[in-house]
Amino acid sequence: MISSIFGRTKPINYIILLVFLFFFYWFVHFFIFHKSYTPEQLLGQTAILGFLSFSIFVVNFIVLRNKITGGNSLAILFYTLLIVLFPEVLIDANAILCNFFLLLSIRRILSFRSLKNIKLKIFDATFWIMIASLFYDWAILYIAVVIVAIYFYEPKNIKNWLVPITAVIAMVLIMLAILSLGNNTEFLLSHYYFDFQFNAVYFYDWSNSSLLFLYISVVLLCGFLAFLKLGSLGVGKIVTMRLIVLFFIIGLLVKVLKSAPDTHPILITFFPAVVFITTYVQSIKKDSVREIVLMASIIIPFIVFLTNAFMK
Repeated sequence: MISSIFGRTKPINYIILLVFLFFFYWFVHFFIFHKSYTPEQLLGQTAILGFLSFSIFVVNFIVLRNKITGGNSLAILFYTLLIVLFPEVLIDANAILCNFFLLLSIRRILSFRSLKNIKLKIFDATFWIMIASLFYDWAILYIAVVIVAIYFYEPKNIKNWLVPITAVIAMVLIMLAILSLGNNTEFLLSHYYFDFQFNAVYFYDWSNSSLLFLYISVVLLCGFLAFLKLGSLGVGKIVTMRLIVLFFIIGLLVKVLKSAPDTHPILITFFPAVVFITTYVQSIKKDSVREIVLMASIIIPFIVFLTNAFMK
């Protein structure tokens, strides 16, 4: 049944997931974390929800345009389920905005493969990463993905290596101009402090640490199985998956470096996670087994969510 709904790309899939995400977002804010907002703050939260909802479309566009997964909606289904598994990401506006701009960046990075307008794509990818770093300073580490992608696709052109520097300079100049208008030119120096915010309480809590460990284990296992499947499908696909692996590893690093109580950067690992999970589920040959896996993938996040909700 689930395969018949999300096994294809149909508008109804977007409607189902977006309607669910809308109600789940406000449920988490008002009933799980007991937030209260003024009308102005409520408008801001609605805008954040808009960015989160649009992320669904960006994820689907990336996986379909680059033919990372098959012609289905499983990637956005798993993306939504991961949000259910880690509902705390919904109260971190910086995580949602940072993740959105990182998705725009990885969209451009994965399109390097065509070797068309590669300098423009390098500039765009770096520029989006710099915007993402305005919300999490450590997100600037994702420039490493751009550098590795240049090495994979067109390393001999020296101009390609200079483009990221140009994009960083352009972003800094634009920000300085905007901050000068607001008389807040010290923002960049105070923001890019790169302090190590390790939240030991979060990791010492067995429910948080065990959930994080299981999440990482499942994703890495699915990634390993995905590489086994892609071994015979050509170098192009393998290079794409290597970049996605790097994207995931840097996301985990940012999670450790930016693990303050009010920050939840685990969201930025969801895109590579759903790529690996979707690739694995697609590789299951038997329809009955695939249906059982999909059912478990839906039921387990809700069980975890309800369990944590009742324990609070």
